Amino acid sequence: MNQILGNENINYPSSATSFSSIKKFKLIFWISFSFIIICLIFYFFIQYNAWKQEKVSESFSNHFTLRNLYTNTNNYIAQRTSVDEKEPFVIGLLKIDKIDLMYPILSHTSEELLKISPCYLSGPMPNEIGNLCIAGHNYANKTHFGKLSSLTEGDIIQIYDLNSNIFNYQIYQIKEVMANDTSCLNQNTNSKREVTLITCNTIKGTRLVVKAKES
Repeated sequence: MNQILGNENINYPSSATSFSSIKKFKLIFWISFSFIIICLIFYFFIQYNAWKQEKVSESFSNHFTLRNLYTNTNNYIAQRTSVDEKEPFVIGLLKIDKIDLMYPILSHTSEELLKISPCYLSGPMPNEIGNLCIAGHNYANKTHFGKLSSLTEGDIIQIYDLNSNIFNYQIYQIKEVMANDTSCLNQNTNSKREVTLITCNTIKGTRLVVKAKES
């Protein structure tokens, strides 16, 4: 009985303290909830932009394919457009069946055009003698050149040009280089046709280079 009576001095939390704890919990909950909502909005915004860019790229590809399918003449001249022009011009089509990749090749490289599709960087026009260098973004959602790292030596790259020609190029080298290494742009191909695909590794600060030659 004395033990029970002795507990009368125990300090129980006051109602004010409990109310303060509840307010703090609610504040933390709403801050966390708001943060999650903002992250989700940001994520869906990025995905929507990626989807929109893919649709633009797809429309270019479809236009290119249809034009070549329904044209009886081969008198197209592949010329790069001026960077001042608003509309990009498709100079060819890049296709890699192994990684389910098919994109138009845009006529020059700029940050805005790279968001739409891989772009001509240097070298000859598609399927001409020399080293055609194509740059593309390495997106985390595996679009554009996001799956190049899945390729291996011996895989086939197909290039469609504006004269309705399709050439197969066999990959003979895959390597990572420093960002300031431009040796992959070299045009000494011994009068052969070659293709070089280049994309960035933003984590390492390097570039992935895939080189292929006419097979």
